[in-house]
Amino acid sequence: MEAAADLDLGAVRAFVAVTEDRYFSEAAARLGISQQAVSKRIAKLESDLGVRLFFRSRNGADLTEDGRTFLHHARALVGIADQALDVLRGRRRSLRVDVLDTRLRSIDLLRAFHETVEDVDIEVITSNGLRSARGALADGSIDAAFARVTGTLEEDLLYVPAYLEPVHLLVGRDHPLAGLREVEVERLSGSTVWMPGNVPDSEWAEFYRFLGAAFDIPIDTSGPDFGWEYFVEQIGSGERIGFVGERLRVPWHPRTVQIPVVGPVPVYPCWLLSHRQNHHPVLARLIRFIVDDFRPFDPRSQWLPDPDRAALAVDLGNPVDHEGGCRTDWGA
Repeated sequence: MEAAADLDLGAVRAFVAVTEDRYFSEAAARLGISQQAVSKRIAKLESDLGVRLFFRSRNGADLTEDGRTFLHHARALVGIADQALDVLRGRRRSLRVDVLDTRLRSIDLLRAFHETVEDVDIEVITSNGLRSARGALADGSIDAAFARVTGTLEEDLLYVPAYLEPVHLLVGRDHPLAGLREVEVERLSGSTVWMPGNVPDSEWAEFYRFLGAAFDIPIDTSGPDFGWEYFVEQIGSGERIGFVGERLRVPWHPRTVQIPVVGPVPVYPCWLLSHRQNHHPVLARLIRFIVDDFRPFDPRSQWLPDPDRAALAVDLGNPVDHEGGCRTDWGA
């Protein structure tokens, strides 16, 4: 049994153009290619189909009987392809970005970026961090994600450092530390910090586990986690203390105080992840914006877990390539 030929869509499109324009030269002008290229595409299509599609006359190229039979199907093929492209282009009008939580600094960066571009919609997605972002980036349901990178990522996932978030202490107004302008991290040694939102096996729970181990600060992850309002209310009404990010939009509460942690300043690292095969037209601009905005790690005054320090110590160079991705060795 003879195998079916795989049709070249470019050749089919050339066939339809010649049919409508009657001349190879005019079809070439419409397609933006040379007349020779049109002739080669038609010759290949005729070879693949095993029939002659045109014969030349003084009035240009006329269809053979086989050509007339194929024309309806050719137009249908081109139409379906154009519809598919329109659907994908329509979906790509919005840049879909996973930010984990809309109270985080990631949102501030996205808002600042949005002010630099025109006619671009950004769709904010929230999930459960790196664990879900990896799959969502691979299947194209999101275009980018903000997350702390841990472990070994798939080789098609690309990432650039987005920001280093200083850690602050949240305490009630009656707590002994409430009157301080800043608190040295070593002074927290032995003090239990309550963080019910630290989901087991999440990248942020790992970060605070590293921080607790480095400075002898027990991390209490007992719940339940009823959200930020409940967390702040509990801090303000009792002896509990908690860690929050400097730029986190903590719900206001009259009984809480937010104090910078220093000596050194623990900083939470966040990266912008994307997929090598994602060619959203705005993605490269977002990556460049994040790269330009990033402020490097200062080992003299800041603290990071060893794995994060190692990632940031890589010679990064220029991560953005010509196709909107970034170098695979960025943060490797």
